[in-house]
Amino acid sequence: MQTGHPRIQMIHLNGLDRIPQLKLLPARFIRQMKRVGQVFPFMTNNYVVNELIDWSHVPDDPIFRLNFPHPDMLLPFNHKLLKSVEHAGEEVKRAMVHQIRMSLNPHPAGQKDNVPRLNDEPVKGLQHKYKETVLVFPSQGQVCHAYCTFCFRWPQFIGINDLKFATNHSLRWQEYIREHKEITDILLTGGDPMVMSHSLLKHYIEPFLGAGFEHIQTIRIGSKSLAYWPLRYLTDADSGDILRLFEKVVKAKKHLAFQAHFSHFRELQTSPVRKAIKAIQSTGAIIRSQTPILNHINNDPEILAELWNNQLRLGIIPYYLFIARNTGAHHYFAVPLARAYAIFNEVISNISGLCKTVRGPSMSTRQGKVKVDGTTRIQGSKVFILSFLEARHPEWINRPFFAKYDENATWLDELEPVFDETGFFFERKPQRIKFVYKGKRLSGDLRAGSGEQKTVQ
Repeated sequence: MQTGHPRIQMIHLNGLDRIPQLKLLPARFIRQMKRVGQVFPFMTNNYVVNELIDWSHVPDDPIFRLNFPHPDMLLPFNHKLLKSVEHAGEEVKRAMVHQIRMSLNPHPAGQKDNVPRLNDEPVKGLQHKYKETVLVFPSQGQVCHAYCTFCFRWPQFIGINDLKFATNHSLRWQEYIREHKEITDILLTGGDPMVMSHSLLKHYIEPFLGAGFEHIQTIRIGSKSLAYWPLRYLTDADSGDILRLFEKVVKAKKHLAFQAHFSHFRELQTSPVRKAIKAIQSTGAIIRSQTPILNHINNDPEILAELWNNQLRLGIIPYYLFIARNTGAHHYFAVPLARAYAIFNEVISNISGLCKTVRGPSMSTRQGKVKVDGTTRIQGSKVFILSFLEARHPEWINRPFFAKYDENATWLDELEPVFDETGFFFERKPQRIKFVYKGKRLSGDLRAGSGEQKTVQ
């Protein structure tokens, strides 16, 4: 790194007292923050503290809430439990923290169900939920430059090995991808793969540029680094090497999609982030953005409109608006589906058509990405219109289905189907049916409700 350029300085829970700006807050508030930080992973850095947070509006500042523990992120009952063991031994404290964590749905949407198998053994560090796309969790990239308080992958950062996804040194994950020619997209995720040095990152990218991986068309990198440490692409010691690696991907005629995470327009307003965006774009990579809609952060049409308009001006493609997953401090961040759709619809109705690439609001469920398409009335009753943007079974994609309207529902499992009390069509167990092929009857599995006996021509 060049002399005079700031180096990243990580700040953990035990370093809160060294942040001078926090002295503006009451002592009781700080104690409660530390209590919440025992349950949820906390880490920030000097860029977030000095460049992004408006300390004159703390604790209500959205970036502060996005990155720092807030007392309301734990329910009062859990505060009492933690307070009751404050003077107990460390083993008792750890047991209580673990108990609370396990009550917060640490693995939402059946993430463990997505681990593929090779030779009947699970492939560590991979998730393969959709046919074309595989998620790769580099073992060296299972941290971030700072942690988001809403993150559904918070179990990755709390040291419980059973809840981690990470590759090992066997390279079986490469073997699996090489053998599965239906895979076209690799998504490097974490944590944040951009915490890795160039020398590590290239070992996860360069193999896909060579022989045996001709079926790989797109390499995606999911990262919050542009928001939390844009100097990664400007003044870090290997910034130039990182950008040249991106160029190498593009020159190999692979599409490089940088999946940036921006949750508030203020993350786009500093000089370093704007320079970093240009640096990445100069390599030929395309930057797309995604964010969940979050209570206390961005659940306002004006904020989202400003976020997407800023991205458009900077050449970033708005990609996804997610519903916050039902895990962790979900009660604190959750926006009801009806409200999320109303906000989304208001924004989409009043912005440039070039911003309307954003898809959502979408729930990443066990079955796939379920989009709230709107509301209507059926037989006099108000209902949600829903559909799959992505699905475990491709035939489900874009198939509309309906749920009873519930203004308080925040997730799919809180909704009830309109027409069938046995559940939504994708919840029914596979049913044995008969196929007819050239006059011969063949048995097979078909999701109940997806069709009748059919003839194969």
